Amino acid sequence: MQASTNRRATPGWLIAAKAGVHALTLAPVTLLAWRAWQVQTGANIDALGPDPVAMIEHTLGLWALRLLLVTLAVTPLRQLTGQAQLLRFRRMLGLYAFFYASLHFAAWLVLDLRLDWAGVATEIARRPFITVGFLAWLLLVPLAVTSTRGWMRRLSGAWQRLHRLVYPVAGLAVLHFWWVVKSDIREPLLYAVLLALLLAWRLWRRLRPGARGARRSSADRAGQSAP
Repeated sequence: MQASTNRRATPGWLIAAKAGVHALTLAPVTLLAWRAWQVQTGANIDALGPDPVAMIEHTLGLWALRLLLVTLAVTPLRQLTGQAQLLRFRRMLGLYAFFYASLHFAAWLVLDLRLDWAGVATEIARRPFITVGFLAWLLLVPLAVTSTRGWMRRLSGAWQRLHRLVYPVAGLAVLHFWWVVKSDIREPLLYAVLLALLLAWRLWRRLRPGARGARRSSADRAGQSAP
């Protein structure tokens, strides 16, 4: 009884904010599923455009990249605004980035390769844009698996070093998108600039005078999935 009364209740604003984040992050895949259903039923055969497979894969991959960059933006936003509550959403956003990346990979396997497992290794080895995309997804897997508090305790200091893999993952994801679009590079260039700014901010924070003494520790680590 005493333990239950001492347990701190989750604030109502946090429940509402997390529900909003869930709704926003699930909206793209929900809309995509609705369009696919329209095509499948014949209600609107043009709902996914002239190339439905490319539309599905592009949408899922693009949102994986966007959510990955949003995840990386949480820490700078917290440092600029002083709102530590923002860190409560970082793990959630990182897992949604992995969710969309996994759907993107699954769509490629099912819709493009028709589950031709023998051709998977060939495609990954032969096409550089697939190679870097697959590597980005592969590096995300251990980050998603070890995103819980239990893994944070087990890995201790190694957990933070492991989750710095998110930086090369983001770079590989931008490169993958850049090579996919081939001609019109304006959008991948935008994401490349955003990633460069996010990494430059972290480098500046690390190298500035007095950064070691001022660096926050427990607030930045508790319950999060990416540095």
